[in-house]
Amino acid sequence: MFRLLFGLGVVVVILTIYTLVDCAVFDRNRIRGVPRWVWIFMIILLPILGPVLWLLIGRGRRASAGPAAGRVMRSVAPDDDPDFLRGLDWAKAENQRIRDLEKELADLDESDTPDDGPAARPGIAGVDPKKTDPGEGDQPGRRDA
Repeated sequence: MFRLLFGLGVVVVILTIYTLVDCAVFDRNRIRGVPRWVWIFMIILLPILGPVLWLLIGRGRRASAGPAAGRVMRSVAPDDDPDFLRGLDWAKAENQRIRDLEKELADLDESDTPDDGPAARPGIAGVDPKKTDPGEGDQPGRRDA
């Protein structure tokens, strides 16, 4: 019998210390009912009832801010989230637009340079065959004055 009472006494002391510390460090805006100092006196003066009342009544729930205030937030899978799915549609359209622009650029590049093969382009790359001065263009980087 003594062991049972001693065990219950230890539980009450641990519960009282826990609720005192919790009340002391709890956010002032979330405390419900009465002010913090009243809760601390109730926890100390009412050994079992004070801590239980603090845990059930005094601790306020975390206030949610923004458009979800007042609703319970739940986790939504990405494939069930309409905002996420709208973002995917936008990303698909954007990727298609980029592919179309790249194709248009490639078509423009092909139309600028006729590809008639190497026979249509006389001379060596970088050397203009119409120049009459043999000193120009023979050696890269050389400047004749």
